[in-house]
Amino acid sequence: MRLGSGAFAAICVAVEVLGVAIFLRGFFPASVRSSSRAGLQAEPPAPEPLAGASSNWSKLPLPLFSKAVIVLIDALRDDFVFGSKGARYMPFTTYLVGKGPSHSFVAEAKPPTVTMPRIKALMTGSLPGFVDVIRNLNSPALLEDNVIRQAKAAGKRMIFYGDETWVKLFPKHFVEYDGTTSFFVSDYTEVDNNVTRHLEKVLQRGDWDMLILHYLGLDHIGHVSGPESPLIGRKLREMDGVLMKIHTALLTKERETLSPNLLVLCGDHGMSETGSHGAASAEEVRTPLVLVSSAFERKPDDIRHPTQVQQTDLAATLAVGLGLPIPKDSIGSLLFPVVERRPMREQLRFLHLNAIQLSRLLQENVPSYEKDPGFEQFMMAERLHGNWVKLHLEEDRSGALLNLGTKVARQYLGALRTLSLALSVHVAQYDIYSMAVGVIIVLETLILLLLSTPQVLHRRAELEMPLSSPLFSLLFYLMFLILSAIHVVVCTSAESSCYLCSLPWLVAGGVMVLVSALLCVIVSTLARMVMDSTSLWKVQQSAAHPCSGWSEVGLLLLLGTVGHVLSLGASSFVEEEHQTWYFLVNTLCLALSQETCRSYFLGDDSELQRCFHTQPGTVGANCMQQACTACEASKPGQASKGLPSGARGGHTRWAVLAGPWLVLACCRLLRSLNHTGVQGAHRPDLGHWLTSSSHKMELSYLAALSLLVIFMLAQRGCSPMSKVALALGLLGVFCYRAAIGNLLFPWQPANKGISKGILEARFVYVFVLGILFTGTKDLLKSQVIATDFKVKTVGLWELYTGLVLLAALLLRPHNHPVLAFSLLIQTIMTKFIWKPLRHDVAEITVMHYWFGQAFFYFQGNSNNIATIDISAGFVGLDTYMEIPATLLTVFGTYVGPVLWAVHLAHFLSAEASSDSAMGCACFCYALICSVPVATYIILVTSLRYHLFIWSVFSPKLLYEGMHLLITAALCVLFTATDQTGHARPWTKMDA
Repeated sequence: MRLGSGAFAAICVAVEVLGVAIFLRGFFPASVRSSSRAGLQAEPPAPEPLAGASSNWSKLPLPLFSKAVIVLIDALRDDFVFGSKGARYMPFTTYLVGKGPSHSFVAEAKPPTVTMPRIKALMTGSLPGFVDVIRNLNSPALLEDNVIRQAKAAGKRMIFYGDETWVKLFPKHFVEYDGTTSFFVSDYTEVDNNVTRHLEKVLQRGDWDMLILHYLGLDHIGHVSGPESPLIGRKLREMDGVLMKIHTALLTKERETLSPNLLVLCGDHGMSETGSHGAASAEEVRTPLVLVSSAFERKPDDIRHPTQVQQTDLAATLAVGLGLPIPKDSIGSLLFPVVERRPMREQLRFLHLNAIQLSRLLQENVPSYEKDPGFEQFMMAERLHGNWVKLHLEEDRSGALLNLGTKVARQYLGALRTLSLALSVHVAQYDIYSMAVGVIIVLETLILLLLSTPQVLHRRAELEMPLSSPLFSLLFYLMFLILSAIHVVVCTSAESSCYLCSLPWLVAGGVMVLVSALLCVIVSTLARMVMDSTSLWKVQQSAAHPCSGWSEVGLLLLLGTVGHVLSLGASSFVEEEHQTWYFLVNTLCLALSQETCRSYFLGDDSELQRCFHTQPGTVGANCMQQACTACEASKPGQASKGLPSGARGGHTRWAVLAGPWLVLACCRLLRSLNHTGVQGAHRPDLGHWLTSSSHKMELSYLAALSLLVIFMLAQRGCSPMSKVALALGLLGVFCYRAAIGNLLFPWQPANKGISKGILEARFVYVFVLGILFTGTKDLLKSQVIATDFKVKTVGLWELYTGLVLLAALLLRPHNHPVLAFSLLIQTIMTKFIWKPLRHDVAEITVMHYWFGQAFFYFQGNSNNIATIDISAGFVGLDTYMEIPATLLTVFGTYVGPVLWAVHLAHFLSAEASSDSAMGCACFCYALICSVPVATYIILVTSLRYHLFIWSVFSPKLLYEGMHLLITAALCVLFTATDQTGHARPWTKMDA
């Protein structure tokens, strides 16, 4: 079977995407779970321990509070309440924390710090799996035991207003609800007004037991403007008023019922310094937890400072306060200050119920639970508790009873902390079977790409895949039977459920067929290479050819790529990966400068003369080798190729010599714009200075200049209509940013009201779609008129221009210079480096890949989920639409790699004499993206119990998976524009 190199690469990447998806499904594990099903009838509570007799207290204690109101403010950082912002903008809450009837805590949220997993943690007390960061976009119903389920089972009436995620997690649990869309981040006013408008009537009614309010406005402000926005103060003041209204209403209810109520103020996660969340920085994981009730009255000199607890502790505390069973999967501990004023017997009863629940969970998930220190502490506390109950029932009123009770409470609290820590360590159960199948598929695909590399390197536009040989057929059926037998054994003997075992047999059989087929193709290819002596002789002859040596730049590209892959095994290098790419790009510029100088001073003028003055479409025949080898490399002792004599004088000479240094200077400026990573993210940079409210005019001038540069560089290859569309579109980009308050027109007052900019953004979308349509039309036309390479070149450039305009719309204004510098560097590299120095397709492809990765970090991204700018997904949308929002967010995040890959397609179309170069580039691009992915999934498998597996390695794994998916889409683009069948075959360079 014969396949074009581009089509073969696209198929391989698509298969690799499937393998990575299966691996991810197995790697992101399920949390520890109780073996008893939550849907069954609740088990009777454990009786009170008693030494030598039976206790007369075998029921749950009565509720501590008659009503509970939970106010969850999305992205509420601890310093927004306990810091200077709280004292300034939330005076009533500050009073409650400092002098009022309350207990205050700093609740630590575990990553991923996104809404849906945090709600699950608050209500179940368990640690959700990291894969919930993906499910956050479309939350399924929560099947685990939780406080809401227990409250409904107890007949409590619950009302909810706010983020619709709650409605999806707890369907049919609320007697009344009104959900709001959580992902439309441009709205930070109506989304909260829709919650507050219900308060007046609900607080006056008495037909409810629990009221839950989830306010989203603060989170949306953070995504759009960051934590230092003046809108933050207004929103905090608004929330303070809401809390005062609720507290006053609850006090009024207490006078009527004579029983205390509970008001809970909490946040689901914090907010990073850039306004986002999702990672594990202190600003993202530290949230306030304030419990307010008349039962917590304190003396005037009673000063309580916030203590640090776990976010999962709230579930157990709410359950105890409302007289409900603690959720079976909870790993949280009761917040003891809530019950410390209750009688000693009730205190110990509450602690015993919590310890019993944690010890049972430990027994069901840890085989050697009896040796766990927490379990031993629990057994000791339970024995002491039994002695205390015996003395209490004997009506011993001596001081020994109080001392023993205090000792038992301390013992229980120590056991709870140790048990909770042990369970959090054992929180993950990996699906090793799915992980192994995913790794095998990815490795088989990578090996197949590596084995096919010699065919591509030796100027073959099409690859021969041995799919019909007898060896293939026999081996295929044998492997399929073996894998099927393994699958049956695993699925019938595994104690924990495997994802692949839950699939229908037809689907699982398809996976087995794929694994068997890949393995057989690899074996057949190896056998053919060994048996084909003629091919081996040709390879040896080619290896000895004087033109097959590595150039210095080619060697740098190889060693740099390998070095980057090896660096992924260290957590520090993953956190600071941007430094790796900055170093590689800067080193590449220096190497290109050295090569340029050597070509100028030592080169042969005659041959390169043609390179500068040849027309597009013929450079590949004269100056750019179309095979993926470094056949242009100079040999030691030989004169290197030089600059054309026409370029020896005048401005061209200096432009060629200065090209690498100009690129190096641009990269250095871009590094100062956005500091990223863990070590440097908190340091002030040019981006922070520009985005501050006091420098809005400077940002406006810089954004206008950047948009002008973008137009000048992007319009040069467009048709007249597309030039007009581009100009109007870039003007619309500035108008959109001015409308939402990011930028200012010179005549516009600084305090002008802002809007959502829906009309302006859609105005830009019209031109984006128009340019993309024109480019697509030209590409389709070029498929019909195979000899008209100019049509395809123009089509690719217009496709590229449309994506540039879309990027300008989605990127924040301070990142417009990143886009402008990207186009400038591409222009410099094309005109003064790639053409004059006659780099081959492989080298040019790797350079595009390197610069694409560097620009991914130049725009402020990192391997931290918090740096994803989700506001890009809602530009021009007035309602939440999942697919457009997801696509826009992904493109806004991966602008750099996508634009550089599309530029590569245009460059090869314009400069290569044969479209077969496109297939070669596609193959090289697929290979260079596959190697890091395959290496990284092996690394994370071996490091799955590493301390930083969830905070460092797992986010990077998600980024790699998404990058591979984008690579698959880009390979489809390369393949679609490859006209190998119509192009002339590979030829040697014209002398």
